[in-house]
Order: sequence, then structure tokens, then C-alpha cells
Amino acid sequence: MWLTLTRRFGSLLIVMFLVATMVFFLTRLAPGDPAAIMLGDQATPEDVAQLRVVYGLDKPVLVQYVLWLKEVVQGNLGQSIFLQRPVTQALAERAEPTFFLTLFSITIAALIGVPAGIASAVWRGRILDQIVSATAMLAANIPSFWLGLIFIQLFAVRFGWFPVAGYGDPGASLADRLGHLILPSAVLGIVNSALITRFTRASMLDVLGDDYVRTARSKGLSEARVVLRHAFRNALVPIVTVVGLTVALLVGGAIVTETVFGLPGIGNLVVSAVLRRDYPVIQGALIAVAALYVLINLAVDIIYTIVDPRVRT
Repeated sequence: MWLTLTRRFGSLLIVMFLVATMVFFLTRLAPGDPAAIMLGDQATPEDVAQLRVVYGLDKPVLVQYVLWLKEVVQGNLGQSIFLQRPVTQALAERAEPTFFLTLFSITIAALIGVPAGIASAVWRGRILDQIVSATAMLAANIPSFWLGLIFIQLFAVRFGWFPVAGYGDPGASLADRLGHLILPSAVLGIVNSALITRFTRASMLDVLGDDYVRTARSKGLSEARVVLRHAFRNALVPIVTVVGLTVALLVGGAIVTETVFGLPGIGNLVVSAVLRRDYPVIQGALIAVAALYVLINLAVDIIYTIVDPRVRT
């Protein structure tokens, strides 16, 4: 097991290196000079050239890449051009809304998707299965920004049950700030529950017809015990996989949702950085998200060995 995880960790390091390389050069392909954008239309060419020297933008691209990669390895993601602070600090300041939004969203998605998928598989071909499958297909095709606007109009504007947007006042308590995440978490949770529902249903259908399930039924065990203890337990590996992938998707989907709901998270920070051509923030945020993807994949591999001991061999 440890040898497999060690090899997995080594491959993930290679993935991170390739991602970092792609992030650096792709950001350089974007049109616009960040120094000129930062100084505005009234800046002179001398002012622009001086600012380029300050941020090292005057050096050849390969030199910039080597210097940047060296700093990244040391944990330094650079200095934001517009925010005038380290990128790691800027990301840390915006991490709380994104973290709780992702946590609440995956909880909602799993609470909807897993039971719905199990029920759909158990009552395959019946009216409940058809309703669940149709609902999952509908949820998978609903744009998150559209559903967010509908939720705002209905639950925030018309009924006044939740805040319209934002993350509370600077001095607001944690409970008050988390209250602003109910609607966006519901939006992301509903949209992403579709994938979990379909994978859970497919995984359960694969095991419900196996011999050990029929044997358990022949022993007179209750249907609930057969489904949950025998079938569901052996269907957990693909379900864990899709939940892990959903967490990664939620981080990317948070960009749109945070913009719609005005949440000051990492997604909103990335959008602002793209509009301003703030290279260090764009690169740092993408590296952080890629690292999160890598850690999620590694965590899923570790969970495999817990839920299914056969994976250890």
C-alpha cells in the first residue's frame, strides 16, 4: 500500500510541475501589458518601462519562468501587482468563503445524490427511478448562474428569507457570514448532486445482482440491511471517487457562483485578476487550485484503502 501511495505521490509532483509550467506560459499569452493597465492611459512609456523593471517583466520569458518556478518551490507565489501584497496573503484572505461554500455544497450534493442514487437503483424501472433520473438529468443541465439568479429572486427578494448577496459586514459574526452561504451552497449542491446520483445508481446496480447480495437475501436479512450493509458498502469505491471529483468541480464552479452572489472568495479574486492582468494572482490561484485537485486525488486513494481493504494489495 505504502509503495503504491509513494508512487502516486511522485506522479502527482510531476503533474504539479506540468501544471505550473502551463499556467505560467498560458498567462503570458493573454493580450495586454499589466504594467500599462495598472498605470492607466495617462502613463508615459518611461513609467511603464520602469514598472516592468520593478516586477521583472522586462526579462526574457524563460528567465522569468525559471525565477518564478524557483520561488514557487520555496512557497512564494509572488507579489500581487494591483493588491500590493503577497499572493499567498491575498489567497488566505479570500479562502474562508470559498472553503465553507465548497464544504456546504458537497455536503448538500452528497445528502441529495447518494440516497437518491440508492433509491433509484433499488426501485429500478419504477416511477421513483424515472423521477430521480429525470430530476438528475435536469439538474445536470441547469446553469449554476441561472439557478442562482432564480434563487435570489425567489428566496431573497420575494420572501426575504436569505441575504441577496455579499458575505456580511466586516465585523459580522461567523454565524452571520455563514448565513450568506446558504443560497449559493444550495445552488452548487443541487447542480452537482446530479453526477453523484447517477454514479451512485450505476454503482449500486453493478453490485445488487451479485451472488453475495442474493445470498444475503436468502438468509432472510431485511432489505435495508442487504442494501446498506452489503451492496452499498461494496459500491463505495466509485462513489468515493465521484464525490472527490465533485469537490474539485465545486472549486472551479465557485468562480461563477461567487460572482453571482458577490462573495469575496478566491473565485471572485481570480476574475478580478484576469480583468487586471495581474499575473502573479492568476498564477498563484491556479497553482493553489491545482494543488487542491492533487490533494483530493491523493485523499481519495487513501480512502480507497479504508473502505475496501482489497485495494491495499
